[in-house]
Amino acid sequence: MDDYQKEIADLETQVEQLVEEEGDAKTIAELSMQLEILKAIYARASDLFRRGRQDEGLRYGLRIQGYGDWTLDNVYAFVYERSVELEPNAHHAFVGGIKTTDFALMLNS
Repeated sequence: MDDYQKEIADLETQVEQLVEEEGDAKTIAELSMQLEILKAIYARASDLFRRGRQDEGLRYGLRIQGYGDWTLDNVYAFVYERSVELEPNAHHAFVGGIKTTDFALMLNS
């Protein structure tokens, strides 16, 4: 389990505990949204990382954009930063944007 998976698991546990304890609904909603965003970013970063193992162009793109070598941390940083730059929309549109953005194309452009 990497640090990102641990962070997601810890946040899931926190949300579950708040739900069980009938905690503040606003806090539960905010943490649930944060969890959904982190899961989407991690899924996209993991997928891109796997693809880059076989694609020198992706690895080169990451380096020339200033993110360094092809590591999960560097790929995650790239996906995270590009996700933040997506057009601000409602939460579900934002998460949908993360899920549909072609991050590999961003590396090759």
